[in-house]
Amino acid sequence: MSLMIGKPGLLTTVQDLGRFGFQKYGVIASGAMDGFALRTANLLVGNPQGAAGLEITMLGPEIWFEHTALISVCGGDLTPQLNGQPFPLWRTVLVPKGSVVTFGRMQLGCRAYLAVAGGIDVPLEINSRSTYLRAGIGGYQGRALRSGDVIPVGKSTPLGSQLLGVLVRNEEREAGAVSRWSAASSLRPAYTVSPEVRVIAGEQYKDFTADSRQCFESEVFAVLPESDRMGYRFTGSPLKLEKPAEMISTAVTFGTVQVPPGGNPIVLMADRQTTGGYPVIAQVASVDLPLLAQVNLGGKVRFRLISLEEAQHLHLQREEALQTLEIGLGSLR
Repeated sequence: MSLMIGKPGLLTTVQDLGRFGFQKYGVIASGAMDGFALRTANLLVGNPQGAAGLEITMLGPEIWFEHTALISVCGGDLTPQLNGQPFPLWRTVLVPKGSVVTFGRMQLGCRAYLAVAGGIDVPLEINSRSTYLRAGIGGYQGRALRSGDVIPVGKSTPLGSQLLGVLVRNEEREAGAVSRWSAASSLRPAYTVSPEVRVIAGEQYKDFTADSRQCFESEVFAVLPESDRMGYRFTGSPLKLEKPAEMISTAVTFGTVQVPPGGNPIVLMADRQTTGGYPVIAQVASVDLPLLAQVNLGGKVRFRLISLEEAQHLHLQREEALQTLEIGLGSLR
């Protein structure tokens, strides 16, 4: 089974949850910017949460299905359509053979994730199917998708076949079908153009002036056009250290908030480097990384400091909710 790309959209790549275990060799993790949306989309089609899907940025592609398939689209609302008819996000969708999935105007967020039962079956490179564009590795030939690309799809899991059977029995197969089940609204991130993003204090938080710490927690920072999958660059009141500091490069991760000498913070994202030498004022709570990943260029973000314990509690709550969704889908017959 395969998908054929009619139009590629602005930037459509294959992504899974990233290549981990190799950062000590300088290999970046990469992976989906909004990992939560990809994980949920995979669950809804019976895939393992880390299966590869399509990350669709801002302007969606045109995708032709040569075989009947089960898909789900989660994340930002890029108004997906099946054969010209809108279908909802966060649900399972039966796509009949010969159908086309397209996307319309971007309504909210800027990245959508399309999962297909069986997962995108491009070869593993360094234990991942994620595309790292700067190095040209992973994904489909190490690059963004183009018109005419034929993307292989793996074999559906027993659960995926089971979900397909439920939709085929309940609906008219020729017209496609949308599931009656979905990821609960309470589970979905509260995407907004100007989110409040929770952070915990970084290693050098106390080295910043009191005024800078107050600015960081109370003012709004805007996403600069220079932002990309490597990092979101912000502008706002410059953040200053109490005194200049010489630092040795240390490990960084998804959501690390660095402050270079100019005082404008940078939040490291999916294609981040493995180490950094700027002072770290904060670390974005993992539960809020999806909110940040869906902020478009020019969007505005307010940071709010929380404790490490609160961040861990929020993370566990989110994981338990995903587990509940997985169990619920497994009980469908």
